[in-house]
Amino acid sequence: MVERHAVVAGAGIGGLAAALALHRRGWRVTVLERAPEPREVGAGITLMANAVRGLDALGLGTAARRLGHDGAAGGLRTWDGRWLSQVDAEEMHRLLGTSALGVHRTALHRMLREALPAEALRTGCAVQDADPDTGVVHYLRDGAPAELRADLVVGADGLRSTLRTRLWPHIPPPAYGGSTAWRAAIPYGGPMLAAVSWGPGAEFGMVPLGGGQVYWYAAVSAPPGERAPDELAAARERFGDWHEPVPALLAATPPDAVLRNDLYHLATPLPSYARGRVALLGDAAHAMMPNLGQGGCQAIEDAVTLGAVAGPDADIPAALRAYDRARRSRSQAVARAAARMARFGQQLRNPAAIAVRDTMVRLTPGRMALRSMARYADWHPPRAT
Repeated sequence: MVERHAVVAGAGIGGLAAALALHRRGWRVTVLERAPEPREVGAGITLMANAVRGLDALGLGTAARRLGHDGAAGGLRTWDGRWLSQVDAEEMHRLLGTSALGVHRTALHRMLREALPAEALRTGCAVQDADPDTGVVHYLRDGAPAELRADLVVGADGLRSTLRTRLWPHIPPPAYGGSTAWRAAIPYGGPMLAAVSWGPGAEFGMVPLGGGQVYWYAAVSAPPGERAPDELAAARERFGDWHEPVPALLAATPPDAVLRNDLYHLATPLPSYARGRVALLGDAAHAMMPNLGQGGCQAIEDAVTLGAVAGPDADIPAALRAYDRARRSRSQAVARAAARMARFGQQLRNPAAIAVRDTMVRLTPGRMALRSMARYADWHPPRAT
């Protein structure tokens, strides 16, 4: 049997997971990453039960559980510390069969990367185009034109995907979601629950990670492009009077550990995630607001599904049509729900509307609230075909 070749554009979490899924099915994989060295920019990530199951399917679930921290316990609070809803970790485990994990993005990225053959990853390679009929990939390697021929091309090149722009040129670019966010992952020894707190036009989240670290993020409604000379000082000014441990987390954060990003999403859904021999996944296919914690989780689902349908003898265009059928409806529904949650949660500013929302959340029975939240994580990997 002639060994088939898959080229993956982008070495983020989704791209590496897709490369690993295909490698496990017997493909030779080449991952082209534009950065000069392998890295994952970011702080922490919550792997919901669907992503943990996806990593189980890739053979990395046990390693991920060692890396991460069980992030299920916690809930939803107001800015002054009143609990609106609390998550029963044991009930979530019974409902979904596995816990959520808080993991540092760098550790997750390294785990995926090290599961691949060393020669699979090529850095300093910026993909420029791919022919959906022939599978020829055009890219720049350290600025010089080059090309590869592939049986399957995976566009995992992120929010500003080049392949999405080339092959779906009528789709508008990502839209600003109305919020900007600060993020950091820091060592922290105090007691900690995974929790999200809402204030008028603002949200603060905290997630324990493995290795004694905590990931925090702080989001506010703001025009795009605003920046501060000292981003940590800006976050402290906005959130310094919130309930503990928010001020303590900010006080324990070094200024150079803080990242700030405006939040964009793909507001116009793609009509397909596949064209010929090219498939998109992750942010390239369905960049979403982070308010459900599902962006990276959906990318892992994409990767596992792609590996399941793209067997070593598969008709590739037909397999990618099956991938599109399996993934587009679900991931776009999750993206719509995430946008709604942003408007209902962090971006809500009217005091009367906030009072109504908080009352509704507080009066919702815990089991019902948990089931509502869990439906986005209730996914099981498909059988390989």
